[in-house]
Amino acid sequence: MKIVVIGSGGRLGAALMREYQNKFAVTGFNHAQLDLSNFDHIREKLCGANFDALINTAAFTNVDLCETRREQAFRVNAEAPRLLAEICHDRNAKLIHFSTDYVFDGEKREPYAEEDEAKPISVYGESKLAGEKNVLAVQDGHLVVRVSWVFGPDRSSFIDTMIKRARENEAVDAIADKFSTPTYTLDIAEMLPRFFNVNVEGGILHFANAGECSWQEYGQFALDCCRRLGVALKAKTVGAAKLKDMSQWVARRPVYSVLSSARYTKLSGSPPRAWRDAAADYIRRFYSSK
Repeated sequence: MKIVVIGSGGRLGAALMREYQNKFAVTGFNHAQLDLSNFDHIREKLCGANFDALINTAAFTNVDLCETRREQAFRVNAEAPRLLAEICHDRNAKLIHFSTDYVFDGEKREPYAEEDEAKPISVYGESKLAGEKNVLAVQDGHLVVRVSWVFGPDRSSFIDTMIKRARENEAVDAIADKFSTPTYTLDIAEMLPRFFNVNVEGGILHFANAGECSWQEYGQFALDCCRRLGVALKAKTVGAAKLKDMSQWVARRPVYSVLSSARYTKLSGSPPRAWRDAAADYIRRFYSSK
């Protein structure tokens, strides 16, 4: 199977490239090689390419910057995915487009299912939701995969920032009143091939590691794992910060954006592993020897 990964220099894209290089004929484009804001460039690169599936992991993800660059956010996150979907449709190929938990408003207090109404509260969320709709309007067989709090070894994320801060400072804190679920890039890479040749009803699939947590709980678990593995830290506990105190943030964030993986579990026959198991695995692999 021939696969193209857009966003191969990012956290998820790089993981897919590494995990698939010995399993599929995979080609990747990073931002420098393929700028999603340049539609002529997209056509030039992809219209002559030979592939069975195109995986789009790229996006304009700076949530605050999207507020002041609305046109750019919609061009990259909404209009480019439409073009990708059209190119795939013309080639009889499948587009797998990654989206976000930020399409929800966070008012629900139980995990969001695929059929729940999306009500984004930021330009970033609005642009990503528009991208989803554009992709699914082109072809029923395309797939939108929503993920949350993605972490992995290829680019620093929240868990890496917390460990770095704890190594350098005796006191660290994280937001205690915002909830979602960490999702490991290696787990995404492992599950995704199951859907290369499978059409999902409605075209949307949620995938996140099982469970839920606040950023404070997530950070504390990371520090506890590091101590058990002998990773030297100055900080032992993660203090509680409040979402309302994040005065430097421009965009609103959903307070609760946990994704239900029930549809994935039903289709695959097994649930995702718990976020604690995934995070512990990540720290064991990439921090225990440092």
